[in-house]
Amino acid sequence: MPLIGPDNIAVKHTSTQKPATKKKPREHHASKADDLIARVEHTLKLSMKYALGSAHSDGHWCGELKSNVTITAEYIFLRQALGLDLNADREAYCRYMLSEQNSDGSWGLAPDYPGDVSTTTEAYLALKILGTKADLPAMENARKFIIKAGGIAEARVFTRIFLATFGLFPWSAVPQLPVELILLPSILPISIYRFASWARGTIAPLLIICHHQPVYALPNGRSAENNYLDELWQDPSNKSVTYGPSIWTLLGEMDIVGLAFSVLDKLLYQFNGLRSIPLVRAYARRRCIEWILERQEVTGDWAGIFPPMHGSVYAFALEGYQIDDRPIRLGIQALENFSWKDCNGKRIQACVSPVWDTALMSIGLCDAMSTSRETISKAIHWIRDHQLLEFRGDWRVYRPHLAPGGFSFEYENTWYPDVDDTAAVILAQAKYDPQTITSHSVRTAAKWILGMQNSDGGWAAFDVANDKLFLNKIPFSDMDSLCDTSCPDITGRILEAFGLMIKLAREKSIDADDLYAELHMACSRGISYLVQNQEPYGAWFGRWGCNYIYGTGHALCGLSYFVEEDIRVRELVQPALQWLKSKQNPDGGWGESLLSYRHAEKQQRESQRESTPSQTAWALMGLLAYFPHTDDSIVRGIGYLVSSQTSEELGGASWPEKAYTGTGFPNNFYLGYEYYRHYFPMMALGRYLRSSRLPN
Repeated sequence: MPLIGPDNIAVKHTSTQKPATKKKPREHHASKADDLIARVEHTLKLSMKYALGSAHSDGHWCGELKSNVTITAEYIFLRQALGLDLNADREAYCRYMLSEQNSDGSWGLAPDYPGDVSTTTEAYLALKILGTKADLPAMENARKFIIKAGGIAEARVFTRIFLATFGLFPWSAVPQLPVELILLPSILPISIYRFASWARGTIAPLLIICHHQPVYALPNGRSAENNYLDELWQDPSNKSVTYGPSIWTLLGEMDIVGLAFSVLDKLLYQFNGLRSIPLVRAYARRRCIEWILERQEVTGDWAGIFPPMHGSVYAFALEGYQIDDRPIRLGIQALENFSWKDCNGKRIQACVSPVWDTALMSIGLCDAMSTSRETISKAIHWIRDHQLLEFRGDWRVYRPHLAPGGFSFEYENTWYPDVDDTAAVILAQAKYDPQTITSHSVRTAAKWILGMQNSDGGWAAFDVANDKLFLNKIPFSDMDSLCDTSCPDITGRILEAFGLMIKLAREKSIDADDLYAELHMACSRGISYLVQNQEPYGAWFGRWGCNYIYGTGHALCGLSYFVEEDIRVRELVQPALQWLKSKQNPDGGWGESLLSYRHAEKQQRESQRESTPSQTAWALMGLLAYFPHTDDSIVRGIGYLVSSQTSEELGGASWPEKAYTGTGFPNNFYLGYEYYRHYFPMMALGRYLRSSRLPN
């Protein structure tokens, strides 16, 4: 019989026991339901045609990964600094960046996001390097926005560093980053391995850059006090602007950790950033370059993401490598491989997402009950070929005895497998063929995830025990993203993957060996983590997708497998389901603004926005895990997805979605996944259709 949660919320159970017989709805209700089911079937048919038409010839998917203009701008800075050609793509770069400009002259972190002074400054400089005249309306409007926002003086630390490399900001106004950091052992509270993987790969080359403090030429020449951007300063006569709060402010706030780091930074300045010990500095530089070189893929990539790749090319050039030398040549080619060029111009992606897209598109096709088994089989085999089974990766620093088995996000990234991707791959394989839960691929992936569980019961993206949040007080860190801590959305997906494995093992009478005992224990600890991290109003934070809808939907999907066996789950899901229902828009969909990260305390009142296909799908999947398909909120949500599929493409149809619903770093960097608008709605519609076919 169906379980009844608190306040009489019906909860579907996930065992093989048949649910209780329900009363037949009235005839006119039945006809409406039948009509909606027929429309869902047609919508899914079109969406599956689009999915099949967008696959690469070898069976995988990889859509554009959109971000803000800083990635492209910083690539232009690199080419200018190294004297590389900018003429061939000049018009395409300009066309892209100008197309992203807001009406007030600014550039934001995402579409329809308020202007950001650092992003706007970098876009302005890139356009000026490309030859855009400063008196054009687009440039004048950008200049007005920057000045009104406080001028270049308000730019973040990363932007300051890029400006300093052209003499546009004094190096004395950049925090100290001594190369000797690379020498600190991993056992210490501060070492390169205490930073998150993305920060680690970015900081290592920055240590070299900040040692050399280069000044490259701009179109007006080379100068340590270049006036090329003086029009963006409120007071160009005083560019030695401090960064971060003053010591007195930190004292007043009793911020002891921040005060300690600030004092240390000032001491480092007094000792010339430790440059006074030449033998140690020379050894540290060699060790740093060796560390970076060891992590370069054979294709030239570093960590599969733009910042380490970009910074590492600078670092090798500064250490005397030539443009034609292998590390730089391959590094530049790897960056070019991230480029995307179409009618909107040329831009550089922050990353590429083939494994992620292929796993989720496969799940979508399986949920939609696609008959194209050959296509899904091809995709599954492509994914399996990308499993990382060598004993390599920074994760081994704190888990030296854990066997490998993870999957990374990108084409080329053998050093940093992704826990979230690995869980998605397990789901894709298990949904395609339940027998795969006994396969070497799934079992090694599950064992690796088990070994990456944090002490709080949750899971992070790339690292384990990477929770030294005091590091975010370092003056260099003004993006609050130096750590990789447990998060509800990843924990929810892992509960879903492990829960499905346990369910299938029970249904298929697969021997419950030690692995399944470990899965049960890990899931119990994961549920404890979600208990401790549920918001007072019932939702969960979404670290890697926007935001509470993402976190709540994924947590609910994972928890649904444990309703019958863990009494805590019923108490968790009831307020979460109520919260999701309360956030439904009048059109039946769901939408949440990226600003909910900025104003978390106000999100109950202010974070709702116009509906998006991806966020609607996340909410629906959370509700469908507990309510019957006839539930009013589900019916209205499904109606929104059916009616909003308007974009006919590749012989089928998809959904339009301009908003970015992916998250890189909350409040600082957001992502627009091309296929989020497609495979998530396909999952939700498929699960609705499956629910409608369950016996009454």
